[in-house]
Amino acid sequence: MSENIDTTFDAEELSTEDLNELRQIRRQKLAALREQGRDPFLRESWDVSDYSAAVKAAFEAREQERVSAGLAEQTDEDPIRVSLAGRIMANRHMGKASFFDLQDAQGRIQIYVRKDGIGEGEYEYFLTNDIGDIVGVTGTVFRTRHGEISVKADQVVLLTKSLQILPNKRQGLTDPELRYRQRYVDLIMNPEVRETFLRRAKMIREIRRYLEEDEGFLDVDTPILTIIAGGANARPFETHHNTLDLDMKLRISNELYLKRLIVGGFDRVYEMGKMFRNEGMDRNHNPEFTNMELYQAYGQMEDVMRLTEEVTSRAALAATGSMVISYQGRAFDLTPPWPRVRMQDIVKEKTGIDFEVIHTDEEARAAAKKAGLEGAEKMTRGKIIAELFEEYGEDDLFGPVFVTGHPVEISPLSKRDAGDPRITRRFEAYVNTWEIANGFSELNDPIDQLQRFRDQQAALEKGDDEAHPMDEDFVNALEVGMPPTGGLGIGVDRVIMLICDAPSIRDIILFPTMKPL
Repeated sequence: MSENIDTTFDAEELSTEDLNELRQIRRQKLAALREQGRDPFLRESWDVSDYSAAVKAAFEAREQERVSAGLAEQTDEDPIRVSLAGRIMANRHMGKASFFDLQDAQGRIQIYVRKDGIGEGEYEYFLTNDIGDIVGVTGTVFRTRHGEISVKADQVVLLTKSLQILPNKRQGLTDPELRYRQRYVDLIMNPEVRETFLRRAKMIREIRRYLEEDEGFLDVDTPILTIIAGGANARPFETHHNTLDLDMKLRISNELYLKRLIVGGFDRVYEMGKMFRNEGMDRNHNPEFTNMELYQAYGQMEDVMRLTEEVTSRAALAATGSMVISYQGRAFDLTPPWPRVRMQDIVKEKTGIDFEVIHTDEEARAAAKKAGLEGAEKMTRGKIIAELFEEYGEDDLFGPVFVTGHPVEISPLSKRDAGDPRITRRFEAYVNTWEIANGFSELNDPIDQLQRFRDQQAALEKGDDEAHPMDEDFVNALEVGMPPTGGLGIGVDRVIMLICDAPSIRDIILFPTMKPL
């Protein structure tokens, strides 16, 4: 080939007929390799001792050391030898020599291959490699005349033959639906996607480290398959256990099991894992999502508010180096402490309705009707406050901010406020108008809990499929005795969305739920 020709295929601009022909050519190449006893799929391993970014950093450090010592920047007598493996992302053939870009777990590095460097026969085999093939390389590191740190190969071995055509390297994989369905291609083509998931891992690691090392929480596992899907107001997924002939559900929360552990004597427990809710899907909701819940014996709402601030701000610091983040052009300072505001004060500000002077359901219904709230004629005073907040208040809560004073009607697991039994010792944390966390001074009165479960069960039987079902064993656990406890649930995926500036929850879940094609 002529000098500096880039042989990257532009798959997005090729017709289906052209793509099928190129795929067939790759299969023919594989068949030829097998006939020659060089089947790449029979190889089991490669000794990977080096990675692209580390190789570049080590070479630059060596150069700096030599310059500081007054020596030549590099010599043939003291080469850095490396052994790498990765995917071919671009080829540039120039007769007896070639360059290709190798992409590994740390990034990309240029590989220089000469016919007299690896042998004429091996060079001919090398020229049959395609974009997307995975190869092993050994050689020495040098800097080209153009200043690029590269590896001069003395061995290039095909480890895996790619039988598909990668997308256009200039544009990457841009179709969102295809990116989510073929995340493996998305990760190959879009380095920023890889960085998002590396950040996700850093955040989760820091949350666990902080809770376990700084706060003394115990990481536990609770059931995913349950008979009663409790701990939240949500519609569960249902399944059937054949051996037991038993209808079961996927958990919507792990709250009630974690509280049982508090009853059993574990004072600080947490679990981070998947929850499942059979509800709508949008940019903030995926049916399968990551949630973190913790419970602290002898703690209260204010204690877990502090933990909410710390977990969120420390996750941002671990991922970005700052507690000030930017989401879609808007800055948010997650540095503790966060402001606090009562739900009914927000309702008063947005609607003019003052629930300090409205005490009965009838008065609340009349006020809600004037405010245009639909269906208020069947609601209680507390339910109306919650609905007005959701309708008129949430959209302006950019925060970070804690909302407190939730009515008892929407908080079946939270302790009542001693000063006003119509509300609970509960908070929700908001950032960018999203609820990212929900916490309580937990209800530990078994008599009150039983009545609230009965009220929720009645709503469930009337058709409210998100009402909380009765859980008699949990009531029994409370009768054994649960100490005063603070509880917290954090939507880990939403926090990661904010910190990674991801426009959709699908952008921070490796394999989001998708409808089959």
